[in-house]
Amino acid sequence: MGTPRGAVQPVTARSVVEQATQALRRAILTGALAPGAEYSLRELAGMLDISFIPIREALRSLESEGLVIMRPGLSAVIAPLGLDDLQGIYRLRRALEPEIAARSCLLLSEAELDRLAERAAEFGAVGHGMAEIYDDHHAFHLALVAPAATTWDIRVLTTLWRAGERYIRIGFGRLDPGPAEHQRRGEAHGELVAAFRTRDPATASAAVERHLARNEKIALAALS
Repeated sequence: MGTPRGAVQPVTARSVVEQATQALRRAILTGALAPGAEYSLRELAGMLDISFIPIREALRSLESEGLVIMRPGLSAVIAPLGLDDLQGIYRLRRALEPEIAARSCLLLSEAELDRLAERAAEFGAVGHGMAEIYDDHHAFHLALVAPAATTWDIRVLTTLWRAGERYIRIGFGRLDPGPAEHQRRGEAHGELVAAFRTRDPATASAAVERHLARNEKIALAALS
């Protein structure tokens, strides 16, 4: 299957395996490597202009993240977008994040909440699409729960966020042309910060639950 060479950025220095993993992950998350498409390891090595062995190691790592499916022989399939999987990801997020939020709202400083309120407002900028804000979006949600999260909480949540990132980038990306979606995105994250400012665990927990349910519904609708 042919893919434009520019879809995956060439690797330069640092750990070749690490850079190959990051480059392929980025291409999968943005949809440059299409869900369900099959690529030979030689094809992927050519895209990155590196040798065969680092590609194999990178794909093993991405397979553990659920982003690729290794085939017998020398090829890999980009994991399809399954709506059941998306619902499963959100089911697990709803089991974890509201409870951590209930504790974290008592620990976040006012200065940190002020900073997060500024970040939330920036999410609503019309010029910022999902691809531009996603790294900041991840950091925003991590900052909300970090004061009450254990190392394992963060590991599990990071895995879930990464697994869901492809659905969000592709699904919400289809909504980015509409100004109303940008406004909604900014307001939705502003509401989270406002809920945490109450210092009421039930309010913060319920706000996170609503946020996740709304995002899941939007993503499902955009991808259906």
